[in-house]
Amino acid sequence: MQEAQPMTPAGRRIVAAAEELFYSRGITAVGVDLIAEHSGVTKRTLYNRFGSKDQLVAAYLMERDQRWRSLVVASVDACEDPVETVTAPFDALRTWSRTSTRGCAFINALAELPDPSHPAHRIAADQKLWLLSLFEELATAAGRSGPAALATQLLVLHEGALATQPLPLDTLAETTGLARALVRADAPPRP
Repeated sequence: MQEAQPMTPAGRRIVAAAEELFYSRGITAVGVDLIAEHSGVTKRTLYNRFGSKDQLVAAYLMERDQRWRSLVVASVDACEDPVETVTAPFDALRTWSRTSTRGCAFINALAELPDPSHPAHRIAADQKLWLLSLFEELATAAGRSGPAALATQLLVLHEGALATQPLPLDTLAETTGLARALVRADAPPRP
């Protein structure tokens, strides 16, 4: 995939069709024939733009990752309270979950693409590492002790909420409450 090249209308249709199909049916269950059909392009156009299915999977996850990060950053920027800021990714998840009912596309991709050299595997892993780093950065800015350990705990809670999303349970409210309690418990003593 040539990343410097702007996305053409056909390329955007291909990625949109790939996202819908990969997310709803699974990456390995969907072939390029079906994506080409759903996007209204030929297989040749798909391959000319993306080169391979692997690169198309990477493009799909990259697009999704950019939207997710934008939502998280907007949620963080909207907060004024330090505890709320540290746990803002949980609020972003509540918004995100309204349209993403099959769990986490990145966890799903990691399960379907276990080879760490696969370009999509790297994107999915980087997304999780970015969130861990963000939690640590926010915990540090909020003056919490042990921000790295707190970040790991928050990531585990966040990912647990994602993993249970397809079940008929609402774990996000409870998980968000647990996350806020963790951040508050880690607050430095007030003078």
